[in-house]
Amino acid sequence: MKKLSTKIWILIVAYLGLTIAFMYVFADFLYEQLYVEDTKESMIEIGEKLQSMYRGGKVTDEYVESVENINTYSNFNVFAVRNPRELSACVPFEIDYNALIGPDERRILLKGEAVSKIGYEERFQRQVVSVIMPLTDQERLEGIIYIYYPLAKITELAKLEVLTFIGGAILFALILAIFVYKSLQRIMRPLNDLQFAVEQISEGDYGTRVKVVSKDEIGKLSEAFNNMAEAIQREDENQKTFLATVSHELRTPISYIKGYSEAIQNRYVEGKERDEAMNLILREASRMERLTNELLQLVRKESQNIELVPIVLSETIREAVKLLESIAREKNISIQLSLDENIIVQGDEEKLKQIFINVIENAIRYSNKDCNITVRSELSKSDAIIEIQDYGIGIPAEDLPHVTERFFRVNKARSRFDGGAGLGLSIVEKLVKQHNGSLSIESKVGEGTLVTITIPILEE
Repeated sequence: MKKLSTKIWILIVAYLGLTIAFMYVFADFLYEQLYVEDTKESMIEIGEKLQSMYRGGKVTDEYVESVENINTYSNFNVFAVRNPRELSACVPFEIDYNALIGPDERRILLKGEAVSKIGYEERFQRQVVSVIMPLTDQERLEGIIYIYYPLAKITELAKLEVLTFIGGAILFALILAIFVYKSLQRIMRPLNDLQFAVEQISEGDYGTRVKVVSKDEIGKLSEAFNNMAEAIQREDENQKTFLATVSHELRTPISYIKGYSEAIQNRYVEGKERDEAMNLILREASRMERLTNELLQLVRKESQNIELVPIVLSETIREAVKLLESIAREKNISIQLSLDENIIVQGDEEKLKQIFINVIENAIRYSNKDCNITVRSELSKSDAIIEIQDYGIGIPAEDLPHVTERFFRVNKARSRFDGGAGLGLSIVEKLVKQHNGSLSIESKVGEGTLVTITIPILEE
């Protein structure tokens, strides 16, 4: 299979060859035709001057002699004869009188018009152009003036120039072909590098990059490839991390369930210890169920489009808070509401409820006992602003940028025992984006966390 650079090179050379061939044919045509026509016109011009010297009647010897004197300073061969058949004695080649002056030519000559001919003469081995000028008196052909000129000088000169032209064209074509080939190699090198890089990535080497050497289309293509490769590498790393984290998250509860189930089956634990083991198995099974549900939910949220309808924001927030009251009572936490009852947003009710449940549940989980949590909503231009403020343990500044990443935990030990898998805020961020909103989190260790959610309101 030929390379693209080879195909382009062959195409350019082929076009160049066709151009040179056309130039040769066209130049030869113009040169021959224009020069021959100019020669004929010059011969006719001389013939007309000689015609004007003829006074009628018989063609005299003096007139014939004066016409032939023209040969001493003219490039053409000129003869005047009374009888056209006498031309054979004047010219150095055989003349077929019937072919030279047939009935058609005789009618033209009798009208006083010139007859021109171009023919090949074996004696000269060349083309000869000739002009016959009539000498007429009272519609009688008294004689003719015969002017001829061998075209060898034209043809030979053309051949010399054409050979020079062809030689120069071939040399130019060779130099140009080499230059084009080298240029194409330079131009195609980034594409070859791109091809190699694509092959490397297809084999799993996602760290492959190409060097950007220009700002043209190929350079932009190289930049786009590097960006794509970086995105693929990042996604591959995220996928590996995701799978490793999921495996780790599932391995712990599975090991608990397997170990305590074997202990119960083999009667290693009895009585109160058996009840505690059963409770632990139930807790770990619930954690596994919650983890798998969150994973399924997260996957669905990334690929699923939602239908946005008018929603009364305060009612949705109250429903979410009501579902969490039992959890808040266990820690004696009071959830205080300060809501704008007139805000109507564009959203999906169940998904909005999921957003508030996840955020408020996190606030409850990471708040100390006997604390307050404040939920506020207010209108700001074309957006609804929802703030969930807790006064709990807070988030370290170095961890704050990562809290919406999958499986990220600020306090891994605490999260594991209270059931958190590090997916809640990741789900919240995806849901907020689906509502064309934004999520921001501010926190200080030991002082608490403020989560701000912005959702577009219903436009009138």
